[in-house]
Amino acid sequence: MTDTEDMLTTASDWFEQEGAVALATVVRTWGSSPRQPGSQLVVAPSGRMAGSVSGGCIEVAVAEAASGVLRDGEAQLLSFGVTDERAWELGLACGGRLQVFVERIAPQVAPPTAPPIAPQIAPE
Repeated sequence: MTDTEDMLTTASDWFEQEGAVALATVVRTWGSSPRQPGSQLVVAPSGRMAGSVSGGCIEVAVAEAASGVLRDGEAQLLSFGVTDERAWELGLACGGRLQVFVERIAPQVAPPTAPPIAPQIAPE
């Protein structure tokens, strides 16, 4: 099983238990990045988390954004970046930039259906 399949299985299990989850996915990187595109983090309404999108550097910010996405349902595209010089000052191994897409996975609410339209019979 791949990491993505593991995260989707976790998301599915937590979805069944909690009714919704947020799924954060690395969609793009520039320069050096600890996680590659496709890396995922699952966040449940209870605060449980599984997976990783940054190796720890930005997990908290992504988890906070995921909590907001769970509340309001609005997906977010997050951008993070740090120069190599600033990374060294912070004790990080590398600089680089990445984008993370955070979406809410929840039951779909079907739109109301219109009553059937009675067939029109043309006069003879």
